Amino acid sequence: MFARPPATVGDRMFFSDRAFEVYRAVPYFLEGVGVTLSVTFLALFLGGFIGLAAALCRVYGPWPVRGSAAFYSRTIRSLPLLVILFFLYFLGSDFFDLSVYISMVLALSIHSSAYQEGIFRAGIQSIERGQSEAARALGMTGPQGVLTVVLPQALRRALPYWSNEAAIVLKDSSLAYVLGLAELMRRGQYVVARTHQALLTYLIIGLIYFLLTLLFTRTLSLVEKRVRIPN
Repeated sequence: MFARPPATVGDRMFFSDRAFEVYRAVPYFLEGVGVTLSVTFLALFLGGFIGLAAALCRVYGPWPVRGSAAFYSRTIRSLPLLVILFFLYFLGSDFFDLSVYISMVLALSIHSSAYQEGIFRAGIQSIERGQSEAARALGMTGPQGVLTVVLPQALRRALPYWSNEAAIVLKDSSLAYVLGLAELMRRGQYVVARTHQALLTYLIIGLIYFLLTLLFTRTLSLVEKRVRIPN
């Protein structure tokens, strides 16, 4: 084994200059935060829409619809997000000319929808049957009772679990780096390639993800307290 020669003053200045380049790249990282958040919000919205529709189908649909929704949810849960992303991107490139951004949003939406389906379904099933009966007694149809009585309460009960899913989707959006989307993680790779300061760069990236996740969870926690159903 060769002993490492002691660092010279020039070496220390060289590494400190490279570390300074990493700190100067923080605004560049923050530009990537915008891409990360846009992917996250779109995926949560689309995934929530699909997941809620699947949950309603599993609870209120006839058996072929219930079976199809259950098959969809279980199949998607069994697939890694990266497999779904590659499938959509390479298939979309051949037939639909999908961009990396759209492919990531769709993949993350589909993957998250299977988990949001379980969250919303549990919330719907937690509402007492008497609520639906009371809605019918007031002259509402079945769909009207679900939309105006059951669903608002179910969504409020599901919010604490949905906030966890939101944080997971935020972190899963980092997988977009494998296809070159210039979100937060990919920009970190660019800075590492330029400065060779991997530890410092990824410490800053990790801190940004930590702060974003904390902001998500605290904000949704405040929303949960405002809309919580009193016992």
